[in-house]
Parts: sequence; C-alpha cells; structure tokens
Amino acid sequence: MTPIRPFHLTVPDQTLDWIHRRVAEYPWHEMPDDGGWAYGTNMDYMKTLCAYWLNGFDWRKQEARINRFSHHMAEVDGIDLHFIRQRGSGPTPLPLIISHGWPGSVVEFLGIIEPLAHPERFGGNVDDAFDVIAPSLPGFGFSGRPPRPIGPRRMADLFDTLMTDVLGYDGYLAQGGDWGGAISSWLGFEHAPACRAIHINIMTMRHPDGPKGPEEEAWAAEFDREQMMEDGYRTQQATKPQTLSYAMMDSPVGVAAWIIEKFNSWSDTEGDDIESVHSKDSLLTNIMVYLVTATFNTASWIYYGRRQEGGRILSPEGKRVEVPTAVALFPKELLSWPPRSYVERVYNIARWTEMPRGGHFAALEQPDRLIDDIRAFARTFR
Repeated sequence: MTPIRPFHLTVPDQTLDWIHRRVAEYPWHEMPDDGGWAYGTNMDYMKTLCAYWLNGFDWRKQEARINRFSHHMAEVDGIDLHFIRQRGSGPTPLPLIISHGWPGSVVEFLGIIEPLAHPERFGGNVDDAFDVIAPSLPGFGFSGRPPRPIGPRRMADLFDTLMTDVLGYDGYLAQGGDWGGAISSWLGFEHAPACRAIHINIMTMRHPDGPKGPEEEAWAAEFDREQMMEDGYRTQQATKPQTLSYAMMDSPVGVAAWIIEKFNSWSDTEGDDIESVHSKDSLLTNIMVYLVTATFNTASWIYYGRRQEGGRILSPEGKRVEVPTAVALFPKELLSWPPRSYVERVYNIARWTEMPRGGHFAALEQPDRLIDDIRAFARTFR
C-alpha cells in the first residue's frame, strides 16, 4: 500500500526575504492615466497591494492558518501528491474530494473544509458530514510536478487512485470549479462507480455536435464575444508556457499582477473594487503559495496538457457523464453556462441551482451557498 507521509509547511526565511526584496525593488513603469483595469491589472491598486505586502502582510500567520489542517503527501504514479484530509464527524462521513484550479490553490478551501467536515459545529446536522480531501493539483503548490505537462483527464486518474488505492475509499463524491470542474467531470465520466456523483460550479466541457437550436446558438455566439478579451492568458499558457515563465519566475510582482487580474475580472465585485469580495490577505496568501513553491511555471502546464488531451470535448462519440451531476450556476462565472438543454447532453443532471450572486471563485466568494448546495445534493447518496 502506498505510504502516506505527514506534511508541514515551513517556508525558509531566505525565501521570504528574497520575495520581500524583489517586491521592494520592483521598477514601477508607465501606464495610461485613464487605464483603470482596461489595460490589465490596475497599477494604483498594485502599488497599494505591494505596500501592504511589504509592511502589513504576515505570511507566518497565514502559514499557521494553513497548518491547522491535516496535511499529507503520497506518491501516486511517480508524482508526490499533497492533500489536506479532514476526517468528518459522526460514524459515516461521506468521502468528498474537492479540486481547485488556476490561478487558485488549496487555500481557496480553508473556509469551507471544516463546515463540510463538521457541520454540527456551524449550526448544521452531523449527518451531513464529509471526509474532505483537498489535493494540490500536480504541478501546483505543494504537490510535485509531472515530468511533462498533463491535463485534467490525467489528473483525474491520479485523484481516483488517491481516493481508492491510497486512502481506501470504496466510493466518493467529487466537487470542483475551474480546472476542478474539468477534473470532476473526468472522474464522473471514467471512474464510476467509485466516483458516485459530481458537483461542479463551472462547465468547461463541450459536446462534439455543438449548439443546437436558437437558444443554444445564441449562447455560443455570446460566449465567444465574452471570451474575446479573456483568451490571451489561456492561449499563452496552452501554447508557449515556458516563454512566459522566464519572466514570472523572477518577479513576484509579475506573478501577483497576472493572478490579481483574474481575481478582479472573474469575481462578482462591486464595480472594479476587488476588495469588495477578496481581502488583501486572501489574495496575497494564494499568490504566495505560487511563489514559495516556485510553481508558477508548472501550474500553467495544465493548459498545455489539456490541449494535448484533446481540448474541451468530453467524448468524440457524444457520450455524457452518467453519474448524477449537480451544477451550481453563479451568475458572474467567467465561463457562462449554456442553456440546460445543452448541459444535459453532457451531464446527467440531478440538481440545478441558480445562485443569486457570486462568480468564479465560489468557495471564496459565496462559501455558505456552495456548502449548502453540496450538502443538499449529497443527501441523496447517504
């Protein structure tokens, strides 16, 4: 049986000193006075964030918060996988694997792990408890990197092995947004019956026949228009990620700006006030995970890996995910949801929840609504 090793996060002082020095020495440059966020990450905000980074942000406090959970490492098919495992309350907690995406990390889930594992501590019912498994994606954060880029389909293979062979679960549920939504889709498609059901808050997969009828065709046209201004990073990371990495691996401010832009434009903010949703501490903790592990480069590989795996098409033959699927539709999601008729050709929809607000980073933006929806869906399988 694959040995499971404990993991404790302790970043060397010299790593923190290097990041601090590089931020302090950043050579600020020009941008149009009326730029706002239209040209990319707003410089005035970046200067404010970096001043806080240097004078107010306490990494050791955030490190301690991360270490409150039970962290482990296990080698799966030659890759060291990091994961948080929070055993649930009661006699029969339901195993649940939650997967993050890019530009996120497991710190997205720090606010929802305990309520999912111990609902009775938060005004809920112990019968809704989960054994929560939150892995760092291969190449991301505290996990090891694959020898070459892999995509979400291969990552699903690794996560199924983690859940069944390493942790010994006979069955489990999978949840995810961003790349975690794609990984969960592949778990449901290729790893049933061990994967009993999936819950997703993004639709990254596509049907080979494309949209059918006026409603679906209108959505597809609008989707293409929406993505026109968002596709730059995606194209770069899916085609030439190594070129980008030379600059990013040497620039904490560059990494921060690259990530901050996404948290601003993909979240359900009030205007362009990113801090109407995300605090400086939350933003910087996630950014620091990429920096202290030097994984900006290898995390971007997943885009290249998906392209090699065949892109967004789930099944060239038109097969769908047949395990019961719950979808949580947050209105400001980056990838707008197709009409239900399209979604049902890709998934066996068992639950359809249209949320009143929230965006791409559901676990951070609307944790209570996400938790409630996962719990309600899971009651069917207890």
